[in-house]
Amino acid sequence: MVTTEEIIDDLAFFDDWEERYKYIIDLGKELADMPDALKTDERLVKGCQSNVWLEPAGNAAKLEFLVDSDAVIVRGLLALVMAAFSGKSAQQIIDFDIDAYFGELDLTNHLSPTRGNGLKAIVGKIKAIAQAAV
Repeated sequence: MVTTEEIIDDLAFFDDWEERYKYIIDLGKELADMPDALKTDERLVKGCQSNVWLEPAGNAAKLEFLVDSDAVIVRGLLALVMAAFSGKSAQQIIDFDIDAYFGELDLTNHLSPTRGNGLKAIVGKIKAIAQAAV
């Protein structure tokens, strides 16, 4: 899996946001597929414009997340979030400054308000899962 540092470096390489969006979409294509059986209402993240499903696994020492969306750009955004959180301990997830990460990517300035709110909902759900695990 790609790291947050690699993503920051890779995105800085592109001159315009059209190329950055293509890169983000390509990251989403690399996510593991979520079986349709797991795409249930209980796993839907509330507050997202698109359908986003989230299935956590693990414990406080190491949390993994299986994620999916019906929108390709959102799958890409999920890949950015998974680079920050999946495979980390609950405390690492809680401590990670996601706003600074998104700031380095200049992401919030290039998302619609509804996409930005959806991204906050996804991050909020993951941080709540981590908080419950500690």
